Amino acid sequence: MHTTYERGLNTVSNVVEKTRTAVLVDFGGVITSSVLRAFTDFGASLGGDPRLPLDLLGRDQASRTLLADHECGRIDTEAFERGFAERLRVHGADVPAEGLTARMQAGLSIDEDMLALLGGLRAAGRPVALVSNSFGTGTYDGVDLAAVADVVVISAEVGIRKPSRRMYALACERLGIRPEEAVMIDDLQQNLDGAARIGIGGVLHTSAADTRHQLAERFGITP
Repeated sequence: MHTTYERGLNTVSNVVEKTRTAVLVDFGGVITSSVLRAFTDFGASLGGDPRLPLDLLGRDQASRTLLADHECGRIDTEAFERGFAERLRVHGADVPAEGLTARMQAGLSIDEDMLALLGGLRAAGRPVALVSNSFGTGTYDGVDLAAVADVVVISAEVGIRKPSRRMYALACERLGIRPEEAVMIDDLQQNLDGAARIGIGGVLHTSAADTRHQLAERFGITP
């Protein structure tokens, strides 16, 4: 049984939960279709274990270092491609390095429903920041980022990457808001966990419809 005091705390908590006014949003896997699926499809095209690229990027220390260095802008696309192609070869997948990141992302498509949701939020006066870990070249081609977000924070341009709390803090600073006023939309829980460390609410994205519902029901954010 809840005491009156406990019920009061829950009421306050619910009110605080719904005072969020701004949205931070990931690019790959949120504004686009699933990056994990695209990488798995690429893995399948190699003729072996479809999960090999994801497994290497998640568990192989050399591959993890290559990815971190690339996303933070310490190495360029060509250096990442050379290094990751070699890691794939070590694990039995003989692939050319040139154009590797483009082939890994070939299955991605833009989610027009998410673009419409973000456009509606901005039209309603909700500030939006794009917070994205960069990968390869041409990732953002075909999308007018200025039409998607009020500010854009891309890892290779700022030298830090999600889930570093500094990435989210920078986005909030550029929007002119406190972290407690923001919600982060991302398809990876680890990135939401990083945002939560400085007080940013989180929506784990699976579809535009579900994200729209979560923003409205949990945070009172509607277009």
